[in-house]
Amino acid sequence: MTPIYLDWAATAPIDPAAIDAMADAARAWANPSSVHGAGRRAHGLLEAARADVAAALGCPARSIVFTGGGTEALGLALAQSPQRLISAVEHDAVRAQAPGAGVIPVDANGVVDFSALDTMLATIERPLVAVMHVNNETGVIQPVAEVAEMVAARGGTLLVDAVQSAGKLPLPQADYVAVSAHKLGGSPGVGALIVRDHVAAVAKGGGQERGQRAGTENLPGIAGFAAALTARAADGGWLDRATRLSERLEVQLPGAIVHGSGAARLGTIACIGLPGVAAMTQLMALDLAGFAASAGAACSSGKVKTSHVLGAMGVGAGAAGEAIRVSLGWTTTAADVDAFAAAWRAMADRLGRRAA
Repeated sequence: MTPIYLDWAATAPIDPAAIDAMADAARAWANPSSVHGAGRRAHGLLEAARADVAAALGCPARSIVFTGGGTEALGLALAQSPQRLISAVEHDAVRAQAPGAGVIPVDANGVVDFSALDTMLATIERPLVAVMHVNNETGVIQPVAEVAEMVAARGGTLLVDAVQSAGKLPLPQADYVAVSAHKLGGSPGVGALIVRDHVAAVAKGGGQERGQRAGTENLPGIAGFAAALTARAADGGWLDRATRLSERLEVQLPGAIVHGSGAARLGTIACIGLPGVAAMTQLMALDLAGFAASAGAACSSGKVKTSHVLGAMGVGAGAAGEAIRVSLGWTTTAADVDAFAAAWRAMADRLGRRAA
């Protein structure tokens, strides 16, 4: 059996269009900051890629600051203020880079508690607030527009982690929006921070990216990022297809707990619990059966620890440790999800009896 990949929220296969664009850009090996002919050609490719990324994401080209990935983009924004509030379900890339930040609680579906946010905003002068667009573990969509209104009314700034939603949903309006290439068919190690006004560089250097992020730009990676986004935009129906497949999958899993099912969710991510069976046991069984899934965030799935996202939603440690993430992409098929559902049911029957 050919292995079936259902871990797209961790990383997507590099799109053929991105590979071609990266190869073409690699041949323009000159530094985009150089003033000679080769450098000017490289600079032209860089700015053409910036324009393509801007067109695909619906933002001004000048607002894009290319980075080495989503984590760096988030850190760049978080460094703009020491007064920070973050939601309880933010990715570890935010949590680790905002020590001491106030934590905004969420409800049982993982949606920000507006009453608590309002109270917290009243206690901090001009805070930087980080609320993600789509949760990487559950797929729950945060009501970012409403959050943005509340933050603006208090004179604060808003950072949105849109790593999971970029190229899938319209980007929210915020002071800072972080995106990443490898979730969309680009290569790892490339991302961007979309900046409403200006951002002060953290790493000082040659003044690249209009002085907002030093370091020679990764031209091949950026070209691949642009090509991947363009490819996603050209297939406007892929997210609807993936959403229907996710719904098809969930109805075939009797006894499963779908975390966050009471809120609006992105149709590519499902967090599925199997009562009585540890997530790592499930993942090993599914891997042997030919399926790639994960437990929570991929960057933490090799560690035995309880999901802070599910914990913030009020899920007990036992149940949180029994949840896996299944995520779909643009090449996922009905046959893929049906085969997974059959393997999951067989696993649940076998391991469930053993647990009982």
